[in-house]
Amino acid sequence: MVITIEVENFAVKKVLIDQGSSVDILYWKTFNKLQIPLADLTPHNEPIYRFSGERVPTKGYIDLHTTFGEGRQTKTKPIRYLVVEAHTSYNILLGRPSINALGAIVSTSHLAMKFPSLQGDIITVHGDQRTARECYIASLKLLHPPLTTHNIEQSQTRTSLAGDDLDPRINSEARVEPIGDIRQLPLAQQNRFLQIGTTLPEGEEHHIEQILKWNADLFAWSATDLPGVH
Repeated sequence: MVITIEVENFAVKKVLIDQGSSVDILYWKTFNKLQIPLADLTPHNEPIYRFSGERVPTKGYIDLHTTFGEGRQTKTKPIRYLVVEAHTSYNILLGRPSINALGAIVSTSHLAMKFPSLQGDIITVHGDQRTARECYIASLKLLHPPLTTHNIEQSQTRTSLAGDDLDPRINSEARVEPIGDIRQLPLAQQNRFLQIGTTLPEGEEHHIEQILKWNADLFAWSATDLPGVH
């Protein structure tokens, strides 16, 4: 789900809500556009790793007051952001720490996030489906070298930071190839099989085979196995 938030008097668009992330991430390009003094950044040099295992360098972390909602229906919380240098279609990624700090419930099917205000009523933030689609398309079309768009919009009340359309997939034609020989692992379903490496230790190979067979129903073999995905 993609929303707009306010950070340091900037309206920051293209903010991804990711319930699978254990950190809140502020991307380096966005950090520079927010005009925050570099001295405010606490050094932190340990990298983080993507789901694919890709190493991502970090610049440090910083606490910023972040406002969710619009008009009178808003809630402001200090969020600790890990500043990361990575190519992405988004300006900020909000993970479980900020979601928990808000006391928020996220519904991706309804494209909405609800959380209580300080007065006790419920604030609803709706996802921007059009922006989410634009981010996705931008990530698919990005080629090397990365393309950047610098569109900071000045409004009457606050500056709107639209952000950089960047993505880590520099070469869309590149494919991950297996290392070493592989063999076919037949499944219970007719004409269904997976591929597994032949260089695994015997005990580990048997364990992986059992896990794959037990969870064979989780694999999508065709578009009909993905209802609701367009």
